[in-house]
Amino acid sequence: MTDNNRYNLRGVSAQKEDVHKAIQKLDKGLFPNAFCKVYPDYWGGDESYCNLMHADGAGTKSILAYLYWKETGDLSVWKGIAVDAIVMNIDDLLCVGATGPFTYSSTIGRNKHLIPGEVISQIINGSQEYFDLMQSYGIDIKFLGGETADVGDVVRTVIVDGTMSCRMRRDKLITNENIAAGDVVVSLASYGQASYETAYNSGMGSNGLTSARHEMLHKTYAQKYPESVDPNLPDEVVYNGKYFLTDATETGLDVGKMILSPTRTYAPVVLSILQKHFNNIHGIIHCSGGGQSKILHYLPKPLRVVKNNLLPVPPLFTMIQAAAQTDWKEMYQVFNMGQRLEIYTDKDTAADIVSIARSFQIDAQISGHVEAAEKKEIIIESSYGQFVYG
Repeated sequence: MTDNNRYNLRGVSAQKEDVHKAIQKLDKGLFPNAFCKVYPDYWGGDESYCNLMHADGAGTKSILAYLYWKETGDLSVWKGIAVDAIVMNIDDLLCVGATGPFTYSSTIGRNKHLIPGEVISQIINGSQEYFDLMQSYGIDIKFLGGETADVGDVVRTVIVDGTMSCRMRRDKLITNENIAAGDVVVSLASYGQASYETAYNSGMGSNGLTSARHEMLHKTYAQKYPESVDPNLPDEVVYNGKYFLTDATETGLDVGKMILSPTRTYAPVVLSILQKHFNNIHGIIHCSGGGQSKILHYLPKPLRVVKNNLLPVPPLFTMIQAAAQTDWKEMYQVFNMGQRLEIYTDKDTAADIVSIARSFQIDAQISGHVEAAEKKEIIIESSYGQFVYG
């Protein structure tokens, strides 16, 4: 069975083609190539300002947290899910140069029979704890509450989403319009332990979790927790792996905690970079859904991005690939593969960006460059082969 067939049978898509088709006729905002949609300043009416709003969430990672909590009793994993929902919002907004102040509203849908108040408390209080941590690094986020709905007829376990917004000056935006031939790409690692993290981070992020969960975890979980699976899925794509959640790994985390590593934010790093180098930053891309091919949607004109010096692939992604036997080209398109943020700039600025990232104990390096081309194209040259997207 091919990778695409497995994804389709599980009801997921690496590229969300149907979603892109559904929204293709909508207004793309003031700057169509910007990573987030930029709106006029509706509330203030000031043409020198703009409004930003972004909605995202932890996705099916919450199912993995559910399994781990049920198996071990460890409630702390739910704080990680709160972080995932927050970071998937804030790190998209970072890509247009927004560093706050932000407002955040949480949206939680649960099956009350399975998700008690103690879990909801961990998610909500975990959100505020994370905002307090970010405040200490200069990122101001105000928690405006939100909605917790008991929707057991709709949600089998729990889904954790959020919406983040801010108002900022237009002359401080990063719109990707300045990405050009001659630029270099700086990739920032998604794995390791940043100075503001309390444990090793596997680099998982919050994309590709449906695939990772089913390809890595043992069939036992389907039998023990049928609520964790869509009953319409064919048996051959449900929990095909060899791992149990508490199996040890080379990272020091067990399998469950490794896949549940909270999505790393780059907010403190990007704040420092923009304070020093704003005028030389041509583009920022959050390599979430779409992985290392994500930039394809945001190039301002026909250009070729060659990534020929990517950071090493951390253990998590080689484990996923080995478990699923997924084609490496597909791996680089579904997962961040160890680098979840990339910055487009000149060589001199790139060297200092690497230094700034490393000051936060985040590995970084120049991973590629931009060339003139007749069409938009991404080329990845890796130890697993050369892959072309476009």
